[in-house]
Amino acid sequence: MTTLGTASAAPGELATGRLEVGETRDGSPFGLPVAVVNGAEPGGTLYVQAVSDGDELNGVGVIQRVVDELDPASLSGTILIVGIVNYHAFQVAEHRNPIDDTKMNRAYPGNEHGTSSERIAHATFEAASRADLILDLHQGSTSRMIDEVRVRCGKRHRLHSECLELAKVFGCGYVLDQKGPDGQLARVGPDEGIPTIDPELGGAVGWDETSIQKGVDGVFNVLAHYGFLEGESDYRPQTRASGFDQYGAPAGGFVRFRKDLGERVRAGETLFEVTTAFGEVRAEVTADHNGIFWRTRRLPQVATGEYVCSVGTDVDSY
Repeated sequence: MTTLGTASAAPGELATGRLEVGETRDGSPFGLPVAVVNGAEPGGTLYVQAVSDGDELNGVGVIQRVVDELDPASLSGTILIVGIVNYHAFQVAEHRNPIDDTKMNRAYPGNEHGTSSERIAHATFEAASRADLILDLHQGSTSRMIDEVRVRCGKRHRLHSECLELAKVFGCGYVLDQKGPDGQLARVGPDEGIPTIDPELGGAVGWDETSIQKGVDGVFNVLAHYGFLEGESDYRPQTRASGFDQYGAPAGGFVRFRKDLGERVRAGETLFEVTTAFGEVRAEVTADHNGIFWRTRRLPQVATGEYVCSVGTDVDSY
């Protein structure tokens, strides 16, 4: 029998339940939705979580489809799943936990006696620490972004090659291989000896079907490659960026992009223009380095200095 919160599954079974992590403002207990998929045969353990940021929902779509399509009788090993991590932010469709104004993916490994976010991070990291591999499903918030996977441990980390391999197996096509901020699960997991990646499944308001399907394919690639399921993974070279240039608006107005997501960029090429309401060009922004057009804001209107887009740099294939 394998248990996570109130979900307990015998070999060959799937069970769902809740992982209690605190109380709401009226004193009512609340818990995170969890699932245990216990394979009929022994094997490793995979941990998967979604909605660490409350407005990033594509990961939930991935988990729904994976659980629906997965037959525990054909599985070797165990999958532990937390379907919604940032409970409070999810309830109000916000990015950060409104109880303590914290970005959840800066709170790991957490503190069982700490703030709201630290307590949730502690509870979910305890579950993740039971695994051999960790998938922390994200998206580029509500902005527009290519589907990619992030390796956040840093190139000098002892588990860097294992994390990079996991990212290649997941197979979104693009990888950002850049050390992440303190408190990210994809930083803390490798420190505990667990290869961990942060798939960023596009960027959307609500769900994006194309990105969700890439996430589903990625999870099943991982299950096949690491021996949880029989079969072959779709293992192909990935385009990797090791740097990230961000660009803001030099003037207020409306953004007119001159590059599409995923398009190659040369240093000096125009990325976007800022225009008046009548289409008159007020400013032009060019790329500082060669790279890939990676991410953009969704709304066209900008104030001076407001974020507009990002370019992945130091690009190679592996």
